[in-house]
Amino acid sequence: YCLSGSKVVEFTNATTTQCFHATKKQWADNLLTRFGLPTEIFPQVVDPGTKLGKLRENVAKATGLSRIEVIAPATHDTGAAVAAVPTRHTGKANWAYISSGTWSLMGLELPEAILTEEALAQNVTNEGGVDGTYRLLKNIMGLWLIQECKRSFERKGNSLGYGALMNLARDAKPFQSLVNPDDHRFLKPDDMVTEIRNYCRETGQPVPESEGELIRCAMESLALKYRMVLEGLQKLSGEKVEVIHIVGGGCQNTLLNQMTANACGIPVIGGPVEATALGNILLQARALGEVDSLKDIREVVRNSESIDEFSPEDQSAWNDVYTRFLELSA
Repeated sequence: YCLSGSKVVEFTNATTTQCFHATKKQWADNLLTRFGLPTEIFPQVVDPGTKLGKLRENVAKATGLSRIEVIAPATHDTGAAVAAVPTRHTGKANWAYISSGTWSLMGLELPEAILTEEALAQNVTNEGGVDGTYRLLKNIMGLWLIQECKRSFERKGNSLGYGALMNLARDAKPFQSLVNPDDHRFLKPDDMVTEIRNYCRETGQPVPESEGELIRCAMESLALKYRMVLEGLQKLSGEKVEVIHIVGGGCQNTLLNQMTANACGIPVIGGPVEATALGNILLQARALGEVDSLKDIREVVRNSESIDEFSPEDQSAWNDVYTRFLELSA
């Protein structure tokens, strides 16, 4: 509205309001009425890539821009990021994505929402995607574990960069201690290191002491959690996932990418880092006729960005430790 005067809501954002009907793909008026909410305040929902009009004259003057076209991309950040996943399989559900940052958002791109009792039990979301798709998605406590460990180390006078922490984790002994990353104690801890150690102590595991042991514990646990979530998504969708794409800032963690391939037993493709920005700008380009389709958007990303592939290793060891992880997460 600020840019063009257009009073609309874009589809990917509308689906995250809990006010949108996932199968009718419109505002859930019956639900809104039951809550006493005036349905007339909910504006028209438009698809990603909709042209909204020209830039307002006063905004153009203030910014020094011409009165360019204003386009609604996928305005939800994860929706835009998934549009930039460099998959070769657009239209199929044989690939999964992880938007990796403070949270890890893992999901599938599907033609329809899945609204079963089992989906409710798994606590997954159905968030809108590009071209009417839905992102069947699970929120996972992501690199927050590592970020907060780093903060704890710094409070104790040990300022290590992420590269140094990854090297220490790489050298640490594998599979000594595991945690359930989504345990409530890790959501807002006074001290993450203390909480990880307490968890391991309470579950009868070796207590990680060094920085490398703590970071390795967090990363192995995340990789195993990804496998657990992947199995749930496959069960819900009936699809067999053959590759995982990791995008966002967390895809720069090559050790975690390799661990994810190992834990899940399928290849992992890392990149691009700036998936949200790329999805945003390329959806605008499609609206202007510069790119033809979502498939083409993803081809542009493949041909423009640095993409790394990680093949699964040490399958037997990771399968054994996954059994331990399931027991901890029960």
